[in-house]
Amino acid sequence: MQFRAFEPGVEVFGASVGAFIDAFKLFPSVILKCLAKNGIGTMVGKNVEIDRGRWYPQEAWLAAWEEIATSVGPRACYQIGRQVPKHAVFPPTVTDVQAAVASIDVAYHMNHRKNGKPMFDPSTGQKTKGIGTYGFEPVRGERRIKSVCENPYPCDFDRGLLAEVAGRFELQSRVVHDDGAPCRSKGASSCTYTVSW
Repeated sequence: MQFRAFEPGVEVFGASVGAFIDAFKLFPSVILKCLAKNGIGTMVGKNVEIDRGRWYPQEAWLAAWEEIATSVGPRACYQIGRQVPKHAVFPPTVTDVQAAVASIDVAYHMNHRKNGKPMFDPSTGQKTKGIGTYGFEPVRGERRIKSVCENPYPCDFDRGLLAEVAGRFELQSRVVHDDGAPCRSKGASSCTYTVSW
């Protein structure tokens, strides 16, 4: 289900919130109002300042996200998803669409923490459970990836995120929501997308 944390005690890294704000230039007054109302950042005049080194409660972040999504609608959520990766740096090892889509889940876990510990440990490659996943399943012998996204973020945001990440490495890529699978916008815990190129 969209906008509901899977577990209590999870936090979102301020740099991730900051990238979201950078991507949200389309509707600045909407985001500022929703963030301030939910305790994300500090109001300074008419702006919200985000401490990019701080961690914010995921439940508050999701409450702000829900208000934002309700205000701007699904098409804008898709466009926000397309903007966020434009503010991300990919490691030099990510050189193709498969590596890029696979890297989303690692980045997702790196930008969340639980009980004060980041949810991805780069020294072991282990991810802590509690926030869901961005799935990655290449279709053997085809230029296609199945991505089951089980997380509390909006369906249309994830579709835009996948489209931008894939498009960064394959200009002719395409992302399609599997309408026959469960959907978070209809109360399910996941959505399924096909990335092809």
